[in-house]
Amino acid sequence: MAIRTDVVRLYRQIHTWTGILTGLILFVCFYAGALTMFKEPLERWITPPAAVTPATLDRAEELVAATRALRPEVRDFTLAVEPALAGEAPLRLTWTEERFDPAPWAATLAPDGSVAVEQLNPSGIGLLVDFLHRTVGIPGDLDIGTTVTGVASALYVVALVSGVIILLPSLVKDFLILRVTRNVKRLWLDAHNVLGLISLPFHLVIALSAVVFGLHDHIYDTLDRVVYGGQMRAVAAASSPFRTVSKDMGPAVMLPPKAFLARAHSLSPGFQPVSLEYHDAGTGAATVRVWGHDPRYLVRREGFVLMGAVDGRIIDTEYMPGHQNGWSATVSAFFALHFGSFGGGIVRWSYFLLGLAGAGLFYTGNLLWIESRRRTERQAKGRPGSGPVEQSRATRLLAAGTVGVCLGCVAGLSLTIAAGKWLSGLVDDLHAWHWGVYYATFLGACAWAFLRGAARAGVELLWASAAATAAIPATSLLGLFMPGLWLSDGLIGVDLVALAGALAFAALARSAERRALSGPRDSVWAATAERPKSEMGIQPLAHPAE
Repeated sequence: MAIRTDVVRLYRQIHTWTGILTGLILFVCFYAGALTMFKEPLERWITPPAAVTPATLDRAEELVAATRALRPEVRDFTLAVEPALAGEAPLRLTWTEERFDPAPWAATLAPDGSVAVEQLNPSGIGLLVDFLHRTVGIPGDLDIGTTVTGVASALYVVALVSGVIILLPSLVKDFLILRVTRNVKRLWLDAHNVLGLISLPFHLVIALSAVVFGLHDHIYDTLDRVVYGGQMRAVAAASSPFRTVSKDMGPAVMLPPKAFLARAHSLSPGFQPVSLEYHDAGTGAATVRVWGHDPRYLVRREGFVLMGAVDGRIIDTEYMPGHQNGWSATVSAFFALHFGSFGGGIVRWSYFLLGLAGAGLFYTGNLLWIESRRRTERQAKGRPGSGPVEQSRATRLLAAGTVGVCLGCVAGLSLTIAAGKWLSGLVDDLHAWHWGVYYATFLGACAWAFLRGAARAGVELLWASAAATAAIPATSLLGLFMPGLWLSDGLIGVDLVALAGALAFAALARSAERRALSGPRDSVWAATAERPKSEMGIQPLAHPAE
């Protein structure tokens, strides 16, 4: 397809600068997002083994009543159904004191009918990777982080569109070609293009949905003023599934939990309940949301049917798979495509690999731009085609920032996962320790990159990432004979994936080391690049890697 050269040049500049501005943010979002596909197995990998009380769903009504008698102020709680039925967890109610509470409360029923209430201390690794994915780890208000990722995602859409336009003239000739030659920059460019083209539909879905997720408050505010004339809150209330729920807050007797499961099954036999979420329990306005999934439909992470907790009437099915109208089903599909909450293990693994490939796409994008600066600066000095270049300060800082942020994120996540098993049972707030280990590693890697320079730090941080990732299977191996550690049953996949990741980072470290020693000496990735000019031995160079 023929496109004017000046147009391609314009879109190349747009693609470059949008990529440079957002690449590091999106690397963290994609790398952490890939891990969110398996955050439940990661939580279980870190959690110590415990004796599991046999499933006693028949006593769920007794548990609800006893908990209500002991803690009448708790009216909103959740009864987990799926793990209890599978015998993977004791029957218990849980509730939180705030929206994102890393330490929820739980009530369990003893054989004698007494209720034990305790504050749980889950590993928190799932919450950490989820927050990193949504906020890049920006501390403070959640809205600030999501707004940053929303803006980055909007620029990401621009980068995708401009990248496709750049490739159109050579798409047929160079489609999916990976040229392994001495020209390292050509190889990186081919790898960048192949990754981008293969995963383009995935990236478009993720980018567009991330814009909505990250900027939804601003989008709603705009719609409220422009479309709804300040009445959007009323419109939203009119479409809420709770719009017909009575306001009767007087005491009332609720139906047993199994009655809600039976009604959900009669409504949709293919619906698989995972939990019952109570609201205003013990009152005439009490409701129950039966959460679950149905593999036949695209849904957000899960769907639900809303019932009256006192009379069991079906109040709303707008969020239940197979019972949604066209608009709701479309929105649910949009969410499902972002979260990968369909298709079972195949889709989950595909999203995991595509997430890692996306992180690689942003990393290679930065490497390409940094390498391109040498030719640009050489041409700017009127020496096209020959002669070494002294790298600019901005180029060296961007290179150091790239290896520091990207490899700091990788090493930080790997190390905090491994540390979770070592610290479990030894610290009171494991969630806080997870964040502490991650931030210390991440910030330390960034500082190291700027102190040592991109070339040396790139090699060293790749080895550090390999070691941190290898610490995950090594911890499991030590769990075979070291007191205080354990081998997590049925989770050898976590160890095998981590081992494969460690070997991959080690291979990249070896490659980066060879590049630092044998590549062009005026490259920012050369081991001599950070030396003073007098030590660089400037002389006419062959540039086999350009």
